[in-house]
Amino acid sequence: MALTLTEPPGETTQTGRLMARAAGISLTSVQRIWRAHGLAPHRILTFKLSNDPKFAAKVRDIVGPYVDPPAHAVVLSLDEKSQIQALCRTQPGLPMKKGRAGTMTHDYKRNGTTTLFAALDVLDGKVIGRCMQRHRHQEFIRFLNAVERQVPADKTIHGIVDNYATHKHPKVIAWLGRNPRWIFHFTPTSASWLNAVEGFFAILTKRRLKRGVFKGVVDLQAAINRFLLDHNQSPTLSSGPQTPTKSSLPPQGGTKR
Repeated sequence: MALTLTEPPGETTQTGRLMARAAGISLTSVQRIWRAHGLAPHRILTFKLSNDPKFAAKVRDIVGPYVDPPAHAVVLSLDEKSQIQALCRTQPGLPMKKGRAGTMTHDYKRNGTTTLFAALDVLDGKVIGRCMQRHRHQEFIRFLNAVERQVPADKTIHGIVDNYATHKHPKVIAWLGRNPRWIFHFTPTSASWLNAVEGFFAILTKRRLKRGVFKGVVDLQAAINRFLLDHNQSPTLSSGPQTPTKSSLPPQGGTKR
């Protein structure tokens, strides 16, 4: 155990064979001991800490609408997934069959990109989405107008957004001034994980974009739109935020990680 928790001399990753040689036991014994104690030296978890001085206050400002949405209001998690590539493989792959994984070529052809603007309703899991060629403030305002038309006029709209420059552009701020029912809640810096729509983007990537073959941008956008339609037929909150518990909230004046 002590050897496992130290780096091997001259190397950065502990391996089973290195440990077996250093400890004078078999590789099987090393693997059994590591398994019993939940040790995985080959793995490492990455993290990033927010240096936002108002981190705790901003987290509470966002978690509040998630946990207890205001009356007569909708809470939307908004963001864009930019530079989605329309990739086409150079040769057709083979389907999976018993005893063999499916195949695809390593090389591919790029056929353009698109950006998906999305707004996830944290109450019911439905997503409003629009594919656009670029992701400037002009496109973001067009998307906000599309969302504005779909939300009942008697509802206040709380928008959860990250700190991407487009979201704070002067013309976006002016648009908010002309549409007073909109209230933006900005995530802390380096904390886009607080934005629930990121979960939907992960699902879209895993289930539709990864391994996808798209002959062009139109083909890619059609696939995304079909996925959105299917998702909204039976939305689930698995693509939205998990309900935080009291213990998961950051303490006043500090952060809990």
